[in-house]
Amino acid sequence: MPSSTIPINHINSLFYLCSAKLSKYKMISFSSFKFTLLLPLMVGCLMAASASNFNNDFDITWGDGRGKIGNNGEVLTLSLDKSSGSGFQSKNEYLFGKIDMQLKLVPGNSAGTVTAYYLSSKGSTWDEIDFEFLGNLSGDPYILHTNVFSQGKGNREQQFYLWFDPTADFHTYSILWNPQSIIFSVDGTPIREFKNMESIGVPFPKNQPMRIYSSLWNADDWATRGGLVKTDWTLAPFTASYRNFNANACVWSNGASSCKSTATSTNSAWFSQEMDSAKQQRLQWVQKNYMIYNYCNDANRFPQGLPPECSMS
Repeated sequence: MPSSTIPINHINSLFYLCSAKLSKYKMISFSSFKFTLLLPLMVGCLMAASASNFNNDFDITWGDGRGKIGNNGEVLTLSLDKSSGSGFQSKNEYLFGKIDMQLKLVPGNSAGTVTAYYLSSKGSTWDEIDFEFLGNLSGDPYILHTNVFSQGKGNREQQFYLWFDPTADFHTYSILWNPQSIIFSVDGTPIREFKNMESIGVPFPKNQPMRIYSSLWNADDWATRGGLVKTDWTLAPFTASYRNFNANACVWSNGASSCKSTATSTNSAWFSQEMDSAKQQRLQWVQKNYMIYNYCNDANRFPQGLPPECSMS
């Protein structure tokens, strides 16, 4: 499971912010993507495109049978009870890519549970790109927690409510990771961008291949209202479901990438993709109406000054 928990001394201020009321849903116009190929060297990435079969793409790594693959590899479920949660990881490692997964989260009273879906490398100076879904009492919204680690340093949390019920149906959660930026999206709508700002001394994940991980686990010491609301085990087992995994990505194997500079491919636009004006508008809409915590606004947490990337956002 990811090590992206916010330090306990910041929990109170964070969850105070989480109580902010949401603005009403606002419709905006969506326009099509326009891609500009900025890095001709990598135009020919030979992508590993998943056939959306969990048997081929993932291994269930823990949970003693609580993780299951069904429907001939089309659906994966993780479950949590008082004895254990469960989790899986990708067979492949990736160094840049566009990763999509459809999730349907634990319904009803999910307080105390966390469903994590993230990319991570190994070691003490690991890189990591996180989605974490913090459960809540029935009728209260899930909190979508995001974080970016580079060279073992995180503390870059942004949190959001969603504009729909993520337990009623499957929704697509995407990570676009290329040398220019990391973009988190929900159903095609960007919610967060972490740009490469190495020019001002901010480390950016670009050298360590990462696997995809997901887990469902009990975190009732912090996940819901700072740990005030505990998991109701009479409702167990809790179950989250996954389908329609897709990876347009550079697979890392035996010290080499599957992306070749000598080939050509029309599927590699993601490698140089940036947000156009319509995507920027959608991002601003989400951050105005649904963002409930942003580390760049938490001056009390950083008494020595906000991280340098905050001055650029």
